[in-house]
Amino acid sequence: MRRAAIARSRVEANRTQHLFGGTLHVHGPNPRRMNTQEPWPPAPVIRGLRMAVVKHPLTFRTPAMTSRDTLTEKPTWFLVAEDSQGRIGVGECSLIPGLSLELSSEAEAALRRVASSGCLDAMAVPASCPAVRFAVETAAWDLHGGGRGVIAESAFAAGEQPIDINGLVWMASTEHMLGQFERLAEQGFTTLKCKVGALDWHEELNMLHQVREQCPADAFTLRVDANGAFSKVGMDETQRRLESLANLGVHSIEQPLLPSDRDGLAALCEANVLPIALDESLIGVHALTERMRLLDHVRPQHLVLKPSLLGGLDSATVWSRLAEQRGIGWWVTSALESNVGLAAIAQWVAVQPALHDPKTAVPQGLGTGGLFTNNVPGNLSVQKGTLTLNPTVPRDETTWRQALEGAQRHDPGCGCGINHGES
Repeated sequence: MRRAAIARSRVEANRTQHLFGGTLHVHGPNPRRMNTQEPWPPAPVIRGLRMAVVKHPLTFRTPAMTSRDTLTEKPTWFLVAEDSQGRIGVGECSLIPGLSLELSSEAEAALRRVASSGCLDAMAVPASCPAVRFAVETAAWDLHGGGRGVIAESAFAAGEQPIDINGLVWMASTEHMLGQFERLAEQGFTTLKCKVGALDWHEELNMLHQVREQCPADAFTLRVDANGAFSKVGMDETQRRLESLANLGVHSIEQPLLPSDRDGLAALCEANVLPIALDESLIGVHALTERMRLLDHVRPQHLVLKPSLLGGLDSATVWSRLAEQRGIGWWVTSALESNVGLAAIAQWVAVQPALHDPKTAVPQGLGTGGLFTNNVPGNLSVQKGTLTLNPTVPRDETTWRQALEGAQRHDPGCGCGINHGES
């Protein structure tokens, strides 16, 4: 298979051997992957760094309710790395409790192991810690790009071209949700997404009818996300609900059933009453053969990729290519990261050919930066249904440099976790 050949090429150029948790890994970046078909190579391995971990839980302005639970705070850490030239790379590890594979204690311990090694090597991080791997990967790309917060050059990173995004309606009372729909439409969003499955279904359906009256299908795209909630009601009722949503001209539904119900998801996708997008089903599926088996069994119409839940940008790229090979659409959403993680994801999105082809381009789920009371400073802004980056806004490195005070630099050749003193 073509993908397998690509996977092998990743370990053929600039081979590097190292130990992490007693396991030998061999890998290295392959410049040949930098072409229009394979636009995202694995992150570079960078050694001899001074590193620190900054704990910074994100606090929601308003409790974030889904069909699973309600979030008031989000465990978050920043991995800060400084090279011998004084340049700083920053990566974010942010968890969604109950959805992320890592527990908070596991994530922090893994980050501190990385920091003590003085080495950024994303593929040395176990697959069981996808958010940690995302942090290491994006910190490495940040340093590779000169420590400017730019991980990929593009018209978006240059501030010349925005990314179309959807407006997100958080679950609340139907009255409050209708108010959110109205405000998002006034702000210029033409793709709107809401959660379903936590309230009484007839209330939710009535609300969506009212939304359609104000936001007609010829002018507004409507997506819904059940977070697996329809598994509670059985297949017959799920089919009826999908039919009701299809009658409203809904674009798609994310994860109507729990990931464990692959047969049920496959049946819904085959019936195709309403296009199905897999989201949570992708989490924890690491091996290439298992990913292929999942997609070939369920045959979804779309995938929703959240890089920090899937193992990083490189891992999300693999999912996207598997989807494209099968004629499956895909788009990207944040996992509610701060401005640091959101900027990295958006820059990766900006260089994905499929997301800029008029035949396949769809709005992305990247408008979540305003959710927190204590977000870190950034250069992203949402304007009229688009996400823009202002490259003239300098990065505030005060917090990062303070965190590095007293940290030890390692020898360029080491990755062993032993402090060698200042070099």
